[in-house]
Amino acid sequence: MKNQQEPVILAFDTATTACTVSLTTGGIEDGKVIASRQFCGSITHSRRLLVVIDEILQESGLKWEQLAGLAIGLGPGSFTGLRIGLSTAKGLAASSSLPLMGVSTLAGLAAGCTGSRLICAVIDARKKEVYSAFYRFDKRGGLIQQGEITASAPEKLAESIRESVLLVGDGVFACGGLWWKKLGDLVRLAPPGLHQPNAANIGFLAWQHYQEQNFLDLAEASPLYVRASDAELNLGKKMKEGR
Repeated sequence: MKNQQEPVILAFDTATTACTVSLTTGGIEDGKVIASRQFCGSITHSRRLLVVIDEILQESGLKWEQLAGLAIGLGPGSFTGLRIGLSTAKGLAASSSLPLMGVSTLAGLAAGCTGSRLICAVIDARKKEVYSAFYRFDKRGGLIQQGEITASAPEKLAESIRESVLLVGDGVFACGGLWWKKLGDLVRLAPPGLHQPNAANIGFLAWQHYQEQNFLDLAEASPLYVRASDAELNLGKKMKEGR
């Protein structure tokens, strides 16, 4: 890959316990994976991320100056994981002078699916909630988000579904048999292997951002938290009690 001609994007996602890193070229329709790694355990994200990035660059034979840009999964997901990922991405972008692009982790999950069916990407948000968003592929193969990213009880999410839907993401399995109880034949599960984030899909989705020069501002970029952190909730509670 030392003579690689097509622009190469280094993408990674640390939103869940499965940290994933990939080198990609192209978009969803025609993209190619040059190298990819995944490791699990949220505690190891900060310790292993830079090591794994260095490993896949060595594996591919690529150097930093041969990359076209960086892409990061912005979440939603683990607040700690999101902070680690984005702070690392910002640091790498600043030190390498490469543009940084952000993609929703939920969109990355949906991008791994196929077909015309409505897709619901679901990530376990803990506290008996899930993060979710709906997507469809358009006629040209582009992924289109339908509505907003939300954090809600899975029961509420299930009640909002009125048509045949393909479920993908680890949040699907955090709810037991809820989906089948509420939705019956309307629900289908994505194939095994698609329920954890894949940085390759983040890279493929970032390709359009790269072409449109839709880059993140390193000073302003923030993760997609969707809901308030425990610290923010506790602060709000204390402020109310202090009135």
